Amino acid sequence: MKQNKLLRAARLTMLVATAAASMAGAQLANAADLPNKTLIYCSEGSPAGFDPAQYTTGVDFTANTFTVYNRLVEFERGGTKVEPGLAEKWDVSPDGKTYTFHLRHGVKFHTTSWFKPTREFNADDVVFTFQRMLDPNQPFRKAYPVQFPYFTDMGLDKLIEKVEKVDPYTVRFTLKEVNAPFIQNLAMEYASILSAEYADSLMKEGKAADINQKPVGTGPFIFRSYTKDATIRYDGNPDYWKPNTVKLSKLIFSITPDPGVRVQKLKRDECQVMSYPRPADIAPLKADSNIDMPSQPGFNLGYLAYNVSHKPVDKLEVREALDMAINKKAIIDSVYQGAGQAATNPMPPTQWSYDKSLKMPAYDPEKAKALLSKAGFPNGFDITLWAMPVQRAYNPNGRLMAEMIQADWAKIGVKAKIVTYEWGEYIKRAHAGEDDTMLIGWTGDNGDPDNWLGTLLGCDAVNGNNFSKWCYKPFDELVQKGRETTGQEARTKFYTQAQQIFAQQLPFSPIAHSTVYQPVSKKVVDMRIEPLGYARFDGVTMK
Repeated sequence: MKQNKLLRAARLTMLVATAAASMAGAQLANAADLPNKTLIYCSEGSPAGFDPAQYTTGVDFTANTFTVYNRLVEFERGGTKVEPGLAEKWDVSPDGKTYTFHLRHGVKFHTTSWFKPTREFNADDVVFTFQRMLDPNQPFRKAYPVQFPYFTDMGLDKLIEKVEKVDPYTVRFTLKEVNAPFIQNLAMEYASILSAEYADSLMKEGKAADINQKPVGTGPFIFRSYTKDATIRYDGNPDYWKPNTVKLSKLIFSITPDPGVRVQKLKRDECQVMSYPRPADIAPLKADSNIDMPSQPGFNLGYLAYNVSHKPVDKLEVREALDMAINKKAIIDSVYQGAGQAATNPMPPTQWSYDKSLKMPAYDPEKAKALLSKAGFPNGFDITLWAMPVQRAYNPNGRLMAEMIQADWAKIGVKAKIVTYEWGEYIKRAHAGEDDTMLIGWTGDNGDPDNWLGTLLGCDAVNGNNFSKWCYKPFDELVQKGRETTGQEARTKFYTQAQQIFAQQLPFSPIAHSTVYQPVSKKVVDMRIEPLGYARFDGVTMK
């Protein structure tokens, strides 16, 4: 009897060992399909986390959204056109309020040291992802309560009536009203699909917050480790559902906040792609025989937000005076160094519906002083001016821009104290409305005007990306009409009127649109400039 047990145990051990060996062999065979190539990306900042629905910055999106995750629909590489993602196709009801998504079969979630999926992607994952954002009482949200700024900024919490599983591979979204940019909005970062099975396992372990530190997705790269302020490591996903897309076995982010150091690392081949060169570095990089410097007009806007919930910038005359006192041409010459153009609108000229007729008041310190006197501040006042601690495409040097504005305002008696924080803290405190004025900006997310006017200036976005805290009903109603109307021409009429109200009320001062440069080693093949402001490494390889 004992011998039989021992024999059975020995056979079982052999079977387990054989199974493990064949699994390892299968994994190796899969992994062998990926070219043995490593790419190092010199990024400009540390991500605040790896849960895309919580965040709104390019640093976070590059580190998680387009590496680890997918969405139902996706933006094409290097463009703003939407193509199928985890949904192979979708239907829209005749009344425009019901969207039915037919999901892709055979998509695998990542296997990591902290989670091994027992099933493939299905409708449960889509329902979980959206219910978490829609329902404050959803169990996972209660276990890990966070904000979803994008989702609420665009009013999707009010727009989506329900998300239902029709069958394991079909999901139906019912909207309360027609929403023209809905499909474009679903291609955005916040809509990255999470694993419901992984979320359940985290809940059982009492570790719901780990979803933000140990991500699991279906994307082209598998997250392996993050050393804060130093490195993020990923492996290419050998099981990626889009064949021949992953062409790197390893992807490493080398977090390098200093742009001068990023340039040196690129020149020494310590990284092969870098983010955001300083304008002063563009000519030397172009002259380097080992480096390519593609560029294109930026789909972006750098601006100065006035927190209208704070006095005295709640007064229109004060905002007009502060705007008129800024020598924007000098800023464009010094900060952008020829790689920027003056901004007059709350969106870039490449966005359809852009109102070419808008003109911002000219630089006029004397007139600015007179406006301040009229507003009751003949001797000026004290104010805080927040300066971004990181480079963005829309602002290559936040500190220098802040110092130039500080000097301009001093000429009209306004004493600005420059304040800055680490990037994640900067955004968090700005959401909370701690600033009086702040430098910030935007790179378009989805190619739709609503992504500028609604996301940056709408009433729904006051606790999110509307850093001006400006809620103005006549403006907001036009934005809502633009969302609910179909057809580009009809929508443009509403958006043109909204831009004119913006110019009259001036909740923020547009400064510049900048040209985007993407320095890459000549070893890198098919790295594209993303007009929506992040970096993507699917489809990229090395010579």
